[in-house]
Amino acid sequence: MEYLIIIISAIFVNNILLAQFLGICPFLGVSNKLSTATGMSGAVCFVITLATVVTFLLNKYLLVPFGLEFLQTISFILVIAALVQMVEIVLKKISPSMYQALGIFLPLITTNCAVLGVAITVVTKEFTFGAESHMLNLAQAVVYALATSVGYAIAMILFAGLREHLAGNDVPKSFKGLPIALITVSIMAMAFLGFSGMV
Repeated sequence: MEYLIIIISAIFVNNILLAQFLGICPFLGVSNKLSTATGMSGAVCFVITLATVVTFLLNKYLLVPFGLEFLQTISFILVIAALVQMVEIVLKKISPSMYQALGIFLPLITTNCAVLGVAITVVTKEFTFGAESHMLNLAQAVVYALATSVGYAIAMILFAGLREHLAGNDVPKSFKGLPIALITVSIMAMAFLGFSGMV
């Protein structure tokens, strides 16, 4: 039951883009096309999950035992940067077209606050299950990271589909581009707010 609560909460109730507003830069920048939004979502999902596992283990077995918790942020950023470089190298070899389509936004995953936000949340926040609250163990941390990244992907792909649809519609000149995109995001955020009573 705890895992179901974590999944529903991370995907719908506390969606990282629409409720916590983390990772907005690539969300607005890459969501013009459904194909690039899907690719970016996949890359972010992979990096969030892998970064969460690595940073969780780094924190538990190195930083906390040696009293180095004050180095969490900088060490997490270094881990994320290394993982993004790895993803970039793999994408360049496996899918050059996706690598070209993502362009500048692939290195931006390094500074994507959604990735760092999930890593820090997992090691610092206490989650409440029923009457008791406790820190997440590794399995729960992985489930939380996967669910959060799925929530990111759902929001990104839905938004990209809406933006593609809006591009073909007659939008007033003053609302074309970013203004109508921001209005669309705000309506999506209100729709996701409807899930807040679930957990």
